Amino acid sequence: MLNKCHIGDCRELLREFADAGVRAQMCVTSPPYFGLRDYGHSGQIGLEPTPDEYVDQIVSVFAAVRDVLADDGTVWLNLGDSYARAKALPQGFKAKDLIGIPWRVAFALQEDGWYLRSDIIWHKPNPMPESVTDRPTKAHEYLFLLAKSERYYYDVDSIREEHTSPPISKNRHQNGGGSPESLSGDVRQNFGSMEYHPAGRNRRSVWTVPTMPFDGAHFAVFPRTLIEPCILAGARPGDVVLDPFMGSGTTAQVAEHLGRQWIGCEINPEYLPLQQKRLAQRAMAF
Repeated sequence: MLNKCHIGDCRELLREFADAGVRAQMCVTSPPYFGLRDYGHSGQIGLEPTPDEYVDQIVSVFAAVRDVLADDGTVWLNLGDSYARAKALPQGFKAKDLIGIPWRVAFALQEDGWYLRSDIIWHKPNPMPESVTDRPTKAHEYLFLLAKSERYYYDVDSIREEHTSPPISKNRHQNGGGSPESLSGDVRQNFGSMEYHPAGRNRRSVWTVPTMPFDGAHFAVFPRTLIEPCILAGARPGDVVLDPFMGSGTTAQVAEHLGRQWIGCEINPEYLPLQQKRLAQRAMAF
């Protein structure tokens, strides 16, 4: 059952996984976005008539995810936003309104019992060009960190960043070096109970990750370098990583590269050859 993508509705498959005793340490995934693409399969998520119906579908998926997730497990959820369109205008929205889908989903998951721990900005230095002239070009998406329980596994040291300023001793402050409040964030860590960690500073919540081209028929592929830190922080070597929307297989490819196991779901069987191709070439892909 592990290290395999299972074809079908992820909610039904997740119930089967739970009955079989499968436990995943973490889930990292990117569901179909609301109202953007038709992936050509009945039962797909993303083409609901209203944002509320879309949110309800996503909440139902993660209710099923909860049943197979370890008690100290996490979810890393990538979502982009959508605009209301005049041709299919949801009730309560005006044409051209930004709908706010990521936060609507995040708040609904929070209400359903998930701990909403962080909103990470995926900054795209090479965003998709847009022809709009009355707003900025969209150059970011959201990556939400959610936890099943108040206490959860999170390997902070595995994803530390380089410091941007050198350490300062407390003695310097005591000798007139300025108050902690007057210093930059990295320097301020040296005061009180926060220490300047020699391995690097705590990961920040804005991640600059270029989009990556993919030679395949899948429309939306999140880059490997976006989910590598998620898996490093959320799963130990040998742990199981879950992706209920496997798509082209990025999660499986990265999990195997990092020494984790994986299990996936995908409603469209046409994506299986893409996944198999990527996994067969995994040694060449990094």
